[in-house]
Amino acid sequence: MSSTAPPIRILIVDDHPLLREGLSSMIAGQPDMKLVAEAENGEQALQAFRDHQPDITLMDVQMPMMNGIDAITAIRTEFPTARIIVLTTYKGDMQALRAIKAGASGYLLKSMLRKELVDTIRSVHAGRRRIAADIATEMAEHVADDELTARECDVLRLVAIGNANKEVAARMGISEETVKTHMKNVLIKLGARDRTHAVVVALKRGIIDI
Repeated sequence: MSSTAPPIRILIVDDHPLLREGLSSMIAGQPDMKLVAEAENGEQALQAFRDHQPDITLMDVQMPMMNGIDAITAIRTEFPTARIIVLTTYKGDMQALRAIKAGASGYLLKSMLRKELVDTIRSVHAGRRRIAADIATEMAEHVADDELTARECDVLRLVAIGNANKEVAARMGISEETVKTHMKNVLIKLGARDRTHAVVVALKRGIIDI
């Protein structure tokens, strides 16, 4: 990198102060990078991006007020060329897919930060896309799967928190038979043995959260 090239300007978005501090320290150790702002949630992230227009945004997914996926969508709506790297503890392929569809350029597990963060920042800044290898593998494994519909996800989410079919039907304003039909489709699409297995699979892949 040329010594006269400006540093990569970075915005950190995460609701955990210790993680922000760690990321800040890593960035401070790189001569070609500069931290320009921090935010604790998606709403703050959007305002910080407007104020600073960073080259790279490091974005957590699970945050209060506005989550990372919604924040990526909001930022990319106003700033279509924004380059955003998702940092997460979750390995689910569906969450990764939602982030990429929202406009993320990178997807990195927090357990990989020490080894891969700096190179990922430089790679995304150079215009490339970076997805953690094991996430990319899992995404490839499910690329031909039928996605759950929004209604099926709603049913499964209610089942996941302990509702029986009758309770799900009452809460959604549909018949118990319709609930059973939705659950049958869920089991088939997820390759699950039963309701409990379906919930485990859906949580692991990031299809639902509770």
